[in-house]
Amino acid sequence: MKDVTEKSGWGALALGLLGFLAFETGAYYLLRLLTASLGETNQLQPENTIVSNWVKTVVFLLLHLTLLIVAMLMLSNRLPRRYRGQIMGWFYLALVTGFVLLIPLFG
Repeated sequence: MKDVTEKSGWGALALGLLGFLAFETGAYYLLRLLTASLGETNQLQPENTIVSNWVKTVVFLLLHLTLLIVAMLMLSNRLPRRYRGQIMGWFYLALVTGFVLLIPLFG
């Protein structure tokens, strides 16, 4: 039996980073399209309310989390054992990235 503690190399990390960037870019544009009808585009209206933008924020974050969990579950079943150690690191980074993506969403 092979050594289970064998670590993945720099090539695997670079490929993981490329996959992470592709996933986050695709997820952002898909979720931006799905939440386009929610929220106010003009933030400086006299009767502006935070409720519509709050709904857009919550929907965006929940859909991002759903995509993230589905991707994590699919990857954890399909990747070889030596690469599975990377999944949780990319998962935690994607959780933070979901909040960072709110800036260009409302920008």
